[in-house]
Amino acid sequence: MKKFIAEILGTFSLLFFGCSAIIFMGEQIGFVGISFAFGFTVLGVIYGLGPISGAHLNPAVSLAAYMNGRMGGGEMVQYWIAQVIGGILASILLMAMSGDVNKAVTVGSFGVFPAFMFEIVGTFFLVTVILGVTQDEKSSAFAGIVIGSVLVMIHLAGISLSGAAVNPVRAIATNIYDANLYGGLWVYLVGPMLGGGLAGFIHKIGLTRAGD
Repeated sequence: MKKFIAEILGTFSLLFFGCSAIIFMGEQIGFVGISFAFGFTVLGVIYGLGPISGAHLNPAVSLAAYMNGRMGGGEMVQYWIAQVIGGILASILLMAMSGDVNKAVTVGSFGVFPAFMFEIVGTFFLVTVILGVTQDEKSSAFAGIVIGSVLVMIHLAGISLSGAAVNPVRAIATNIYDANLYGGLWVYLVGPMLGGGLAGFIHKIGLTRAGD
């Protein structure tokens, strides 16, 4: 139960603070500020809640962890449920505060294909780093700094392409009020899960795993 609650709280925090930066402060802080809002939130959550649940905050991360024997299938599903709950709770609160959460994730002016490819590649890189930096206790001490920094970089590179969601829950939660829910949502469901699954597979066969 502690892990379940930790994933709810962690995912809630990621979406609430990150999307708040977009909705309320986007014009003032720009892409750079938004990128750091997401990265610093993840950094804090990893050190605050990571010792409890691992602070996955992302179904793609949980999928890769399952593929590498770090959790069972039932636990993975529980993490997915907790992450969706946390994301939706953040979305409900943001909607009550602002009246609009849909702009938190949008396909950029470059079109659907570039957005889809960025979601795959961005999530692949993020999950590869997460799996690598959490392999042993020595490296995991710096996991929050490394993962948070990578998320900042991903946002700086991809906000204009796809919004740099690299997380299916972020897209689901911020589009639950959108009448065109299924129009481009597949980009943010399929892309990150493909990227995370590929990262998990490559790590499992040892290509990105230290010591093999």
